Amino acid sequence: MSIKLAVDRAPAVEDGVVRVLHPLRIREGSTGEGEGRGSYIGIGVDVETTGLDPNTGGIIELALRRFRYDRDGVVTDIDEAFEWREDPGTPLTPEIQALTGLSDADLVGREIDEDAATRLLGSASFVVAHNAKFDRRWVENRLPGARGLNWCCSMAQVDWKTRGFDGKVLGYLLVQAGYYHCGHRASADVDAMIQILRHRDAADRPALAEMIETGARPGWIVRAKGADFGVKDLLKERGYRWSSNDKVWWREIEDARLVEEQFWLAGHVYAVEAKPKAICPDLERVTARNRFL
Repeated sequence: MSIKLAVDRAPAVEDGVVRVLHPLRIREGSTGEGEGRGSYIGIGVDVETTGLDPNTGGIIELALRRFRYDRDGVVTDIDEAFEWREDPGTPLTPEIQALTGLSDADLVGREIDEDAATRLLGSASFVVAHNAKFDRRWVENRLPGARGLNWCCSMAQVDWKTRGFDGKVLGYLLVQAGYYHCGHRASADVDAMIQILRHRDAADRPALAEMIETGARPGWIVRAKGADFGVKDLLKERGYRWSSNDKVWWREIEDARLVEEQFWLAGHVYAVEAKPKAICPDLERVTARNRFL
């Protein structure tokens, strides 16, 4: 399929073998949608970092942008964009430079405004990232005053497949929505995330409304502690993911499915023939305040 780049207009419907993509330009102010100026506030966040481990690395770029939305989850207003860079004190690897487009010269002497960033994060009802499992740990390590806020994830808490998308990667979602943006920079990714949260499904429901509803529901983290190596494929097929930090298979379960999950584990993971090294899973209650840690 060929791709044609066009000017900043509303996305055109795909026509035959050509899909028209438009540059994403998120502008400050009213979106012209929803019920006036929305009464609720969210804030988008994205970080660029020196690596994958927040315990040994640091943030080199932090982007934040607040937005207002109404009771139907329609984004009504978008606030000013904020972005800070920070010198990690060590040279960037070639891989990180290629990934982020940042060089050591871009960061020398730079520092995140901790007070301003913490105030911004605390001014919203929730913080959203497109991979909150990654971003939250980095943000809370760098900004202790922003710990314990409500977090949502635009990647994990929206059913993009049902909405007609083929994947969950931010750039690909944006392309399928009819836009393109410039590179893998924090501010560009925040704008892309806000845009895809404005996507409406066949019932005209914004993705933001779906994400907020999903994120507000409490649930349980189920960790298959002591599971034998021989049942790893069963766990993977069941939706469990391997945590390299905790060395355990885990997944999140809604309240209504907890008993069903416990029965499944008893029959497949903790039965005598499965050779378990424990008698039951670990359960942890989760809400928006402690999810994605």
